[in-house]
Amino acid sequence: MRIAAQELTPEQTYKLMSGIVVPRPIAWISTLGPGGKVNLAPFSCYTFVSNTPPMIGVNLGRKAGQRKDTARNILDHGHFVVNVGDETLLDAIHASAEEHPPEVSEVELLGLEVIPGERIATPRLAAAPISMECRFHSVTPYGDTGAEFFVGEVLVFHIRDGLARDGKIDTERLRPVCRIGGPNYASLGPIVTKQAIRQTPKSVMPGKP
Repeated sequence: MRIAAQELTPEQTYKLMSGIVVPRPIAWISTLGPGGKVNLAPFSCYTFVSNTPPMIGVNLGRKAGQRKDTARNILDHGHFVVNVGDETLLDAIHASAEEHPPEVSEVELLGLEVIPGERIATPRLAAAPISMECRFHSVTPYGDTGAEFFVGEVLVFHIRDGLARDGKIDTERLRPVCRIGGPNYASLGPIVTKQAIRQTPKSVMPGKP
């Protein structure tokens, strides 16, 4: 099969690419909305972009040409939290994708407990095994549909006791979930361990503070 990209509609392209770029980790983002309400939504186009300082990036699309609540809230307040859900939270992750008016709190609708942030005003999810308090760094637009790549600097990592060993996350114990094409998700599955490959240690570029 051959498909010419320019012949696809934005919706067709999204469906195709979301089934090709798999599996995708889910950034379960909490932000502050109108009246201090806690907004919560999942986004499956995210990754880390820097280790010093630690930065993560997430692609936020638009609805009918308008920024989503998450994007507006980040720009309004300058901070957000990326929560990492596990298998026990899959139903809540999926349900939080439902569209609601900006003043409606998905956290309240789903009965999720939150914990106040340490460095930012946005709270994190108490049930999430990992949460990252982030300060907004930058946003870059891409494409013709108004999609924007938001980058945030991680100020604090909140990691459930027992998940970190020797400075690394025990992924098997974390039991993360991922997004694949359509309303479909997957769990970790079997872990295949290969021999470690020697790598040059990470370092700060010359001239950087």
